[in-house]
Amino acid sequence: MAIEASILISALAGLGSFLSPCILPIIPGFLSYLSSASIKEATNNDGDIHNVQGNNQVVFISKKARVNIFINTIYFVLGFSLVFSVLGVILNSVLATSIGTDFQQYLSYIGGIIIAAFGVNLILSLKITRLNIEKKFTKIPKFKTSYITSFVFGLAFAAGWTPCVGPILGSTFTLAAANPGTAYNLLLAYSLGLGIPFLITGAFFSQATGIIKKITKHLKYFNLIMGSILIVVGILIFFNQLSLLVNIPFVGQLVGNQG
Repeated sequence: MAIEASILISALAGLGSFLSPCILPIIPGFLSYLSSASIKEATNNDGDIHNVQGNNQVVFISKKARVNIFINTIYFVLGFSLVFSVLGVILNSVLATSIGTDFQQYLSYIGGIIIAAFGVNLILSLKITRLNIEKKFTKIPKFKTSYITSFVFGLAFAAGWTPCVGPILGSTFTLAAANPGTAYNLLLAYSLGLGIPFLITGAFFSQATGIIKKITKHLKYFNLIMGSILIVVGILIFFNQLSLLVNIPFVGQLVGNQG
């Protein structure tokens, strides 16, 4: 059950990365940028039209453009999912075959401390601005096909586009390193948790833009909530009690359904 709980935590960590204050608010503009060719094409199309309010300008998005936005989103998700999957395979191949049970227990101690420290970092970043620095790529390579651009940017995104998701992503890597036998599954779950919301946003771009604007107003509580969760998870991992999460009714039912 502890393995299933770890996979669930990784998936929720992916969702947490999507909802982070430096990712969620810029997603509509980000997807529009990756699909700029589609948007330009849509402005000259009199077909199925929808309005999206952004930067005090009205952008007309045709049905064809919305399809292209979704396809670009798929390529972007495939890009970062590939990186996380490869890292999962490496962790599984290198660590799972080279460490003993006793050493793996020490990894759990170290991993629990690191994950709890990441949680503290998130909470302190509310007060210490130096811990909450946002860094973005200012120059994105453009290819003739926007799909290639989206895929390459997905690869770059996995390499650490914004440090504010660092504690969450770092916690996932730490959890995978402490459980190398399931590292691939954990990082795949993280990719799904992060990727599925992106795909939903790309599929329902117009509607998602309005919803994201409403959610953004409440992101001031994100670091406190996610930081507290990471601290609890770190403590449970340190004491090898991660399976206690299964005793929470709705979590137990969800894990049971997966099993």
